[in-house]
Amino acid sequence: MIVVKLGGSLYDHPNLRTGLNRWLAPLPAPVFLVPGGGPFADVVRAIDRIHGLGERAAHWIALQSLVPAADFVRSLVDRTDVYVVDCHEYCRRNDLLPHSWQVTTDSLSLFLAMREGADRLILLKSQARPGGDWNELAAREYVDRYFPTLAAQSELAIECVDFRGWLDDQSNVESR
Repeated sequence: MIVVKLGGSLYDHPNLRTGLNRWLAPLPAPVFLVPGGGPFADVVRAIDRIHGLGERAAHWIALQSLVPAADFVRSLVDRTDVYVVDCHEYCRRNDLLPHSWQVTTDSLSLFLAMREGADRLILLKSQARPGGDWNELAAREYVDRYFPTLAAQSELAIECVDFRGWLDDQSNVESR
């Protein structure tokens, strides 16, 4: 089993549908695809800044914002053996992560991969992985702040892909 986290910052890429399907094609089943919050979660962040919702309320509202994110990502994926994760439902059933903005779908995808016994986790990001350990990457906001805590508890293979760069390379994307 492979868990793939699709960064929400990639939702604006015009080649996302074609490129994602082409990238997923060679992966062995099953694949669990965790959609990032991207613009859906950004709305909740903005509302929290204005209204001070509090950590718990903001956490659950942000998780609810992942339902339309999952619907969006599900509409892009052609393979029937790629399962787009409903993060809100998964967290309702497995409420073990901190209720904080320090936890995003980066940590959620690692938590799911660890809990479900995945062979590897692949993070599809909008930039190349900078140097450094997970703590340094969290400090640079490449992954969320809770990710290093989970990574320290895991022996899971974690890969990072500059998926925006991959999508920008036209040789990787068939014509739409």
